[in-house]
Amino acid sequence: MTITRQRTETELEELAERAGRELEDAPALEILRWSTETFGERFCVTSSMEDAVVAHLAARVRPGVDVVFLDTGYHFPETIGTRDAVGAVLDVNLITLTPRQSVAEQDAEYGPRLHERDPDRCCALRKIAPLEAGLGDYDAWATGLRRDESPTRANTPVVGWDARRRKVKVSPIARWTQDDVDAYVAEHGVLTNPLLMDGYASVGCAPCTRRVAAGEDARAGRWAGTGKTECGLHG
Repeated sequence: MTITRQRTETELEELAERAGRELEDAPALEILRWSTETFGERFCVTSSMEDAVVAHLAARVRPGVDVVFLDTGYHFPETIGTRDAVGAVLDVNLITLTPRQSVAEQDAEYGPRLHERDPDRCCALRKIAPLEAGLGDYDAWATGLRRDESPTRANTPVVGWDARRRKVKVSPIARWTQDDVDAYVAEHGVLTNPLLMDGYASVGCAPCTRRVAAGEDARAGRWAGTGKTECGLHG
């Protein structure tokens, strides 16, 4: 990895805003090439292991790139299996983050099934806090967010400023459609979570994810019936 000096927050924010304008129409590989060349070892890819598209793209431009996975303790076995396969097959440095408490320890402190009673608190403990700690050594992180996934993601920039974490947030496939993803997966034989072939359009923690019905948007199966649409990692 290229050793890159640590920039100030002001420099990072200005860099993100400028790149967001200049790279809006750029291909995903070009966006990731800019990211890896700009940030070097202070750049990582985050993946929920719904698929390995962004990890695959990043590995093409920067072999050995850090790929960060957040193991909440509530994942489907298929998701853990996808993570293990990605680490074995792709030229990436797979990093698994875990919450401060195990599920049993959280149950002991907050009571069982916190995800049912207070899903926002559960996400804060098992997703937001460990990710923010794990991103500490990075200036920029890449996500697989796409504008077509849901109305809440319709304005996702390809490069933007994550004001909460004070980091550059890169979404190289923001302009892609599901058809684009499917075509890339087919062309390159990219690993995908088996649950995507079993009625799940978006894969999160097992207790809070269901299959989607015909006509529903891809995120409809997440926290169904609660009014919750995002875990807090992305808004």
